[in-house]
Amino acid sequence: MSGLTLDRVRKDFGNFTAVSDVQLKVPHGTFVCMLGPSGCGKTTLLRMIAGLDLPTSGSILLDGDDITAVPTHKRNLGMVFQSLALFPHLSVGENIAYPMRIRGAPRSEQKQRVDELLAMVRLTGYADRPVAKLSGGQRQRVAIARALTRSPKLFLLDEPLSALDANLREAMQVELRQLQQQLGITTIVVTHDQREAMTMADTVVVMNKGEIRQAASPMEIYRQPADTFVANFIGATNLIAMETDSSAGRAIALGQVIPGLVVSAGGHATISVRPEDVHLTSPTTEGAIPGTVTFIRDLGGTIETFIDCAGKQIMAVSTPRARPDVTVGQAIGVVLEPSVCVVLAQ
Repeated sequence: MSGLTLDRVRKDFGNFTAVSDVQLKVPHGTFVCMLGPSGCGKTTLLRMIAGLDLPTSGSILLDGDDITAVPTHKRNLGMVFQSLALFPHLSVGENIAYPMRIRGAPRSEQKQRVDELLAMVRLTGYADRPVAKLSGGQRQRVAIARALTRSPKLFLLDEPLSALDANLREAMQVELRQLQQQLGITTIVVTHDQREAMTMADTVVVMNKGEIRQAASPMEIYRQPADTFVANFIGATNLIAMETDSSAGRAIALGQVIPGLVVSAGGHATISVRPEDVHLTSPTTEGAIPGTVTFIRDLGGTIETFIDCAGKQIMAVSTPRARPDVTVGQAIGVVLEPSVCVVLAQ
């Protein structure tokens, strides 16, 4: 298969399993973000793909070739790490040309490739500038350009934007995504930033405790999370305990039947409802769950309203234009439409 395949890849450190039998297929030209809490195994998995760590078991294939035991320098990879690892005593052009210089490429070829890459990362004319005099975003571009000197089959980045301030980080997210689309390189980014993953990725891989909990498009991850961990980790959500009527299979949440939500009869489950999908109405509205407004937070672009429903706090989000006309302490009704309720695995 063209692209990257991880076949039951596992990594043990003594008695600790950092990555547990991961299976993943990444088609050629796909942009993947691996996302998860600290210690979930995402960086260890990236290091195995890069050849910096050997798997305890399993195999790694790139365009159909088994590269599990192939040394890093023979894998045709481009890598950018959080530290960037630029040489401060070299100029921008010398940093970018370094991988070509150590392979003995002619100076004319080095200069031509450096000029091409500087134009690609929008730093034309910066070849002779000292790295120490660059801004954070410019140094980031130099590191990316250096990683692309060999036109790699696979581009790996480990928390590449985490050291940048918020505005520059968002701008670089867009630039990195546009560059990847331009080059069509299979790209894998490790990040802890959910917004970064949702902005850039074709596929988001959510990991926890060494396992992949879900691998899907950003919208599928957000709208159809596989389980309670994914739902709670990606964005804000309301996780609500649900029981089912033993005879009719009706869903009961917060003491109220959710009309139209049909589930298997008997047992317990959890539903996820995103705050923007919570509809506020009069407490007398048929089918509404009665509650009391406990807190209102105005964030400028959004309004967050917190409601106590049978001892459970529910959050609703609206835009300023659709701001609900409510006050703290007011009785209110909460409507959960069946179409926005996702029944989750535990």
